[in-house]
Amino acid sequence: MEITTGGTILFRNTMRITDGHLDGFRRAVTQAVAFTREHGPQLMVEVFIDEERMLAHSFQLYRDSDAIRTHWRLSDPYIRGVMEHCTVQHFEVFGEPDPDIVAALRTPDGGGFPFTVSPRLAGFNRLACG
Repeated sequence: MEITTGGTILFRNTMRITDGHLDGFRRAVTQAVAFTREHGPQLMVEVFIDEERMLAHSFQLYRDSDAIRTHWRLSDPYIRGVMEHCTVQHFEVFGEPDPDIVAALRTPDGGGFPFTVSPRLAGFNRLACG
């Protein structure tokens, strides 16, 4: 397995699930992840849920900014489906996405949500490349 030190980008999305929407949220996320597993460019997708606090945390690892653009283009209907059941509480970007990616986060559908971008200091991964 190849070890890389490249420019991967990790998203962490914390979502507040709307009251009464837990089942719809679960269905929408399950459908979105299934679609992404088959068609998306992500290297990794994991979603965790805290039912007691009605929060969910999504982690998505991308090879680069081009992979993020591809994901957004392919998955837009699924993203919208998930967003019918929640709001973004906080969004964290780890790595160094292209400026247009950061700009798109500032104004998704004309609205904004709190987010941070933390540039890489050091690291590597052992994910299979190719």
